[in-house]
Amino acid sequence: MSRHILDDGRDMTYCCGILVQGGLVMLADTRTNAGLDNISTFRKLHTFEKPGEYCMALATAGNLSVTQYVLNRIQEGVENPQTKELEKLTDMPTMFRAADLIGRTLREVNAELHPSLEAAGVSGAASFLFGGQVKGRQLRLFMIYSAGNFIECSPDMPFLQIGEYKYGKPVLDRAVTFETELYDAVKLGLISMDSTMRSNLGVGMPLDLAVTRRDTEAFEVKQRIDNSDPYFHDLRDRWSTALRAAHVAIPRPPYGPKESV
Repeated sequence: MSRHILDDGRDMTYCCGILVQGGLVMLADTRTNAGLDNISTFRKLHTFEKPGEYCMALATAGNLSVTQYVLNRIQEGVENPQTKELEKLTDMPTMFRAADLIGRTLREVNAELHPSLEAAGVSGAASFLFGGQVKGRQLRLFMIYSAGNFIECSPDMPFLQIGEYKYGKPVLDRAVTFETELYDAVKLGLISMDSTMRSNLGVGMPLDLAVTRRDTEAFEVKQRIDNSDPYFHDLRDRWSTALRAAHVAIPRPPYGPKESV
């Protein structure tokens, strides 16, 4: 594994957001590293909440110095280039405006840090998942790319992922629809995370979970799931058992020599 990959963290993170009719699920691991001998735990899912007014969740992937810089800037205030006023994430009147603030801040941070990171041979790549609801507005979920541009989740594709997403994506592709019940979406997100952790040791416990129900502007779950969590252990065991039973139940392929009678 190259130093480039270790420093930018793209292969050391998995975060997913699932937006269904009933609400929003945000899930992230906490493992990060800056070298084979420096593996640490850092929170990658951050929540902002004023119940009844707004609830927002921001998941981060990529270069840790870049994501932490962006996170601090949007909380302390970013100057609006037109009005010259400081704008904070939680002051934004809509989720779109908040996503735009994150993207703009990311571009500014990239411009400031790029020369020094490039000189050190380190990638500054970073990305974010941003979801939530402002009172009187829609529940929304965005993925913000390293360049600061972003896309929005839709009922046709009711989930977004950042980081090491390829191992968990098939689970969500096959099972999640916009009509999926909210806590079934939680379960599928956890299965997706378990599939990722089994295939990539760079993604690991503990996990951070946030759940909000549509039009409540509040989180009904903010949970850290560690290695002692009984439900997650049971889910892992049941999923492994179900996969084994499923492949055994499928008929033998009709290729090659026929089975002897």
